[in-house]
Amino acid sequence: MAKPKLVSFKICPFVQRSVILLKEKNIDFDIAYINLDEPPEWFLALSPTGKVPILEVDGKVLFESAIISEYLDEVNPPSLHPANPLEKAQNRAWMEFTSPLYMAFFKLMMSKTKKAGAEVIIDTNKQLATLDKIKVNAPWFNGDDFSMMDISIAPLFMRLAFLKKHYNLDLLDGRNNLQAWSDKLLARESVINSVVDDFEDILLMRIKGAESFLAL
Repeated sequence: MAKPKLVSFKICPFVQRSVILLKEKNIDFDIAYINLDEPPEWFLALSPTGKVPILEVDGKVLFESAIISEYLDEVNPPSLHPANPLEKAQNRAWMEFTSPLYMAFFKLMMSKTKKAGAEVIIDTNKQLATLDKIKVNAPWFNGDDFSMMDISIAPLFMRLAFLKKHYNLDLLDGRNNLQAWSDKLLARESVINSVVDDFEDILLMRIKGAESFLAL
């Protein structure tokens, strides 16, 4: 397989999952960042949906982040999914469960009033409470085995830590299972190195530029 190339924007949580996966498997790759506000023509020609991320490999293009991660896991064994088919399916279901949480983070960033932000926080807390109940007191989601589910949620934990650090908004407060999981993930080398150096600065600028209630 030729060296894979990811295309996305610098604060995309979905490409971050693929980056973590590639780093976990020690796979050499390239990544190109674009401005989604003014996407280049070459990108629009490659992406059927006009969305990121996309993956270029062997002259072909894959789109949709979940498909990209599944492909990269499959062609670079051993798989980071459980071997048992039922456990694998359960993991995939919980991975899908986390996806709306990323959209919630984006809505929170863009919320211009405290009322709008509070509504997002209420919905987010419900989902986090569900996750906290099913996450057992073990290092990773599947116990001792680091998995795709851990990769799936790592970018979310990074963003929740960002909210706590810069805006004193702690959505993991009292959620001991999730906090322990987050601490473990955010200390992992592949996660630490999965974002650009100015990741937090870009988020801060986006929030300020959106005139979010967070920046008031």
